[in-house]
Amino acid sequence: IIPFLTVDDELSIPEGEEDLETAVKAVRDQTDATECTTQTQRVRSAKHPVLKIPEVVDDFLRNYLVKMGMKRTLDCFQIEWFEMGHKGLMKTDVMKLVPDVYTHNQLLDNELKNVQRERDSYKQAAFEAGETIVKLQRERDFHRMQHKRVVQEKNRLIEDIKKLKKHYASYDPALRQLNEKYRTAVRQKMLVTLKSPNTPHQREKIQKSPEKGAHLSCDNIASNYVIKDPNKNTRHPKDSEFPASTRVNPYLPQIKALSSLNTKSANFSLFRSLKAHTMAVSFLTLHPRKMIVASSSDDQLWRLWGIPEGEMIMTGKGHTDWLSSCSFHPSGGYLGTTSGDTTVKIWDFAQGRCVLSLEGHIHTTWACSFHSCGDFVASCSMDNTAKVWDLNSERCRWTLRGHVDSVNSISFLPFSNILLTCSADKTLSLWDARAGLCAQTFYGHKHSCNYTTFNATGDTVASCDSFGVVKLWDVRNVSAMVTIDTGPHPSNQVAFNPNGRILVVASNDGTVKLVEVLSLHMSSVIAHEDAVQSVIFDHKGEYLLSAGSDGAIHIWS
Repeated sequence: IIPFLTVDDELSIPEGEEDLETAVKAVRDQTDATECTTQTQRVRSAKHPVLKIPEVVDDFLRNYLVKMGMKRTLDCFQIEWFEMGHKGLMKTDVMKLVPDVYTHNQLLDNELKNVQRERDSYKQAAFEAGETIVKLQRERDFHRMQHKRVVQEKNRLIEDIKKLKKHYASYDPALRQLNEKYRTAVRQKMLVTLKSPNTPHQREKIQKSPEKGAHLSCDNIASNYVIKDPNKNTRHPKDSEFPASTRVNPYLPQIKALSSLNTKSANFSLFRSLKAHTMAVSFLTLHPRKMIVASSSDDQLWRLWGIPEGEMIMTGKGHTDWLSSCSFHPSGGYLGTTSGDTTVKIWDFAQGRCVLSLEGHIHTTWACSFHSCGDFVASCSMDNTAKVWDLNSERCRWTLRGHVDSVNSISFLPFSNILLTCSADKTLSLWDARAGLCAQTFYGHKHSCNYTTFNATGDTVASCDSFGVVKLWDVRNVSAMVTIDTGPHPSNQVAFNPNGRILVVASNDGTVKLVEVLSLHMSSVIAHEDAVQSVIFDHKGEYLLSAGSDGAIHIWS
């Protein structure tokens, strides 16, 4: 039996231990403390006995009769007692006080009654405590049942999750297969779009290799693709004719429309990063019409990428040494590559292989560029020469001699017969591709020129050298307009944006420097962990792409 606790009793149970056993223990501890206090009070009462309270006989009798309820006897006693006292018959000397034992008995009787009342209250408290215990036990049983139900639901959910995981795992092979099919379909779609829309007669301008293979390889190129006598200028039946020089660039209206855009160099931020090759990326070139970029690398591979998503479309392998550059054919269906193996190779996307290998240089070929008509490709080499190749007759039409050191870059002015070259002999030259003669030479650099390019309108040339000096040249006056020092680290490539207002420089210190042509304000962004080798803009100037020696391609927007 647990004693009853009043409202005034102070009983506290620690948080987190509110269970039945803790409550019962706390109640018992409180009861033991109460009993110890009561016993202490009783011991103190025993040590201090009740003082003697003398009481006369008549008062004792009256109190006794009142307590017993004997009213008539009390009346008779009082009448007789007062009559005797009034008549003088009361013997006062005989009258004594009532002994103390009667007083003690009375006190003990009162204490007994008090103890009985306490006993009844304790019984009531014990009964109520019993009811509370039963109630708590019922609540405990209810919570136990709830806990068991929750545990059962949790175990059932765990089993369901395991089954779902197992079921999901069974879909992995199918998902991988579907993903691979999707990627293959996307690549095939891109390849279909890369195919030239020209007629079969025009497609025969580039000789096809007689062997067919699934991999992009040049191991089986026919021996008649080799240019045996590149300096022979006699007429060949299949020689192509250079178009007239009076042609107008059809993209000039678009260029003028882009020139109205207010492009700020500081707006570019990193959009996406691609781990494109396992070794340094040497060059980037943009498809003439589509958002596709080709990259060449020291790992002897070239690759096609869809931008800005950065999905790889195709990989080509066939050179026996590192690749130095690449260039798209104007139709978009072919790619030209140059390499340390001294060759220039032409790749057909539709056939997925190399279809022409041009041999004639005696040292590393650095770059190549297609004529806008698509019948000619020009290449430059470390052997101090540049060559103009006829893709129909598969022979060298001209060998351009004039530089006294390695020719590092070459490019056709769009829709013209003018070639632009730069050399380690610190000069730039303009050539007439029809006659193979040098028309103008630009002097001004004090170090080896690494790269040069035209702006979109063709009236300005930008060049950079191995000491980080960038120059802008006026083609009409054959003079330097602006000199910008971005050194002391070498500059590897320069490129204009489509409207010609921004010039970007690929620097050897891992940064891309952006120069506003009008104000000459220069800013730079840390682009790569190693030297930046190539930079290009997309068709509208919305994206800037950079490639570096760390094997990565970064897309900036």
